[in-house]
Amino acid sequence: MLHKERELKEMNHTWELVVSVDTGGTFTDFIYEEDGRLNVFKIVSSPDDPSRAVFQGLDKITSSKRRRVIHGSTVATNALLERKGAITAVITNKGFEDVLEIGRQTRSRLYDLSYVREEPLVPRELRLGLNCRVDSGGSIINDLDETELSSVITALQDGKVESVAICFLFSFLNPSHELLVEKVLEDTGIEVSMSSRVLPEFREYERLSTTAVNAYVKPVMRKYIDRLAMGIDENNLSIMQSNGGRVSANTASDEPVRTILSGPAGGVVGAWAVAQSAGFSRIISFDMGGTSTDVSLVDGELPITTDTKIAGLPVKTPTIDIHTVGAGGGSIAVFDEGGALRVGPDSAGADPGPVCYGKGGSQPTVSDANLILGRLLPQAFLGGTMKLVRSPVEEAFLDMARPRGMSIEELAEGICTVANSNMERALRGVSVEKGHNPQDFVLVSFGGAAGMHAAFLASSLGIPSVMIPQNPGTLSAMGMLLSDVIKDYSITVMKDLSEASEENQENVFAELEGRARNEMKNEGFHDGNILIERYLDLRYKGQSYELIVPHHKDQRSVFHSSHKKTYGHCDESRDIEVVNFRIRAIGIMEKPRNRRQVVSTRKASSKSARTCIDVVFDGVKHRTEVFERGLLMTEQEIAGPAVVTEYSSTTVIPPGFLMTTDSYGNMFIDCMGRS
Repeated sequence: MLHKERELKEMNHTWELVVSVDTGGTFTDFIYEEDGRLNVFKIVSSPDDPSRAVFQGLDKITSSKRRRVIHGSTVATNALLERKGAITAVITNKGFEDVLEIGRQTRSRLYDLSYVREEPLVPRELRLGLNCRVDSGGSIINDLDETELSSVITALQDGKVESVAICFLFSFLNPSHELLVEKVLEDTGIEVSMSSRVLPEFREYERLSTTAVNAYVKPVMRKYIDRLAMGIDENNLSIMQSNGGRVSANTASDEPVRTILSGPAGGVVGAWAVAQSAGFSRIISFDMGGTSTDVSLVDGELPITTDTKIAGLPVKTPTIDIHTVGAGGGSIAVFDEGGALRVGPDSAGADPGPVCYGKGGSQPTVSDANLILGRLLPQAFLGGTMKLVRSPVEEAFLDMARPRGMSIEELAEGICTVANSNMERALRGVSVEKGHNPQDFVLVSFGGAAGMHAAFLASSLGIPSVMIPQNPGTLSAMGMLLSDVIKDYSITVMKDLSEASEENQENVFAELEGRARNEMKNEGFHDGNILIERYLDLRYKGQSYELIVPHHKDQRSVFHSSHKKTYGHCDESRDIEVVNFRIRAIGIMEKPRNRRQVVSTRKASSKSARTCIDVVFDGVKHRTEVFERGLLMTEQEIAGPAVVTEYSSTTVIPPGFLMTTDSYGNMFIDCMGRS
């Protein structure tokens, strides 16, 4: 059952230093707890070798103390997106070598006449078939010929293959052939990913795709973790997963496919935690960083899905339901051949970065546009530790605006408008397009660039309030610090619910839980710190897709209710089919003791601004007060236009909007009561 209350004692390890590290495309963020206090800072990322920025940050914190590191890594993600993974092969049943390329009949862009499908990760010559077969009941029809297998191994070695995905039909029922191939490959030095271990579920295409993705990024991830292990004890290093939990470095090396949405997942966990602390249970998380924007809708609990696509490739492992668009502070603005202004998905990244970084960038970005409009203050960026430059930005904008008869301010507002439009579509995708009314939710804004755009987006969507937590630019790292160790297990059964007796269900769950508890104990947990949640994947008989629902004594009612909530209807007369048994094993971790910083209860007037500047809104310059967030008081009210600066982010309050603070330092922008 899904336990709402976790009355478990947290692990009582004694550490001198706990560090959370989130590697982004532009900045690498650090949060660390020391002597009961939380400290944050950011450094510029090193895309050529992300570990370099990680070690630079850790050395800045301390190099002498014992430390436990929780890391959100983009290594597997980037290897997949940039197609820079290992030379990978597939071993499957003879006659099924092209499943990876055939895929499903559905087209993501049905009316796009110029649409070209992504090339498969594994080329045809490295997709190899063996004449073996297991039937749909798990019985062996044709056994594996070891002579034939030997010739396949020779072909792998001749092709200098680094990693292999093994995926046979119905191996989730009988993995003996996969185990045999794995055993033969043991001494070859080739990495192995087995579908019966990565994803023991039916649907051969999704299972093969997920296993192939795992194999493709596995050598890259293992090398990266090995580099980290040179300066961090592997036993003290954990990696954030896409499902909202973390795992040991060894587990992440073996199953890196589970870390594809590592950083964004940490952000949703952090947003959900601060929202709950403030009394909100329905939120839309809005994470705008340097290269992308990640959004997710949370309605009472973290949204978990097994229907995720990364770079057009199905990844069926459980992940937090996150929608990503290529819109961030570093997104590059260009006029296309038709004269239309486009923003992103290309990004200036960390090197050279936006023009205002003064590192050689020459193409205007969203951050540069905010600087031109006065919304991003050069002297306040990263608390003044990194000065931004304005003159190169003006030159770049003049070169782009002058031929079109525009002022640089008009171009800058155009760039922000287009970027906002891209992000608004993403927010609609997780709300309106899934039957949710945005007016019923609070927009939780975080990431280094989100605060400059959140109020405009909320107003466009009718979202009543924007919540900006403390240290919003490092909230993803905070989410990692607040996460537990989570492992997901599943098995396909394909039975009518009426045939799945309580005893049978208990036996299947017991088998999964036994494996889960053993692996959790290997991670260092004992029974008192392990929480087990049970789920079933159910569907009406004849349907093609199923819903993940909590295991319950009245399973039918729970499923009907879930189906109605998801699709707007249910049919209580229909037979229900159990597709998968699923459990989530949670190892409860020690959490930071000081998660919320209580600010002074003394009230302050809105006249405590430290300076005034000119900021452009709708083509008009407004005299705008600038506030330093650390000096704000409880229940302070600030009427827009205003800009609030802090170390990790900048928040813009447009004219007519009102911002207030609560007793824990959260800022709330009222987007409905504007004048």
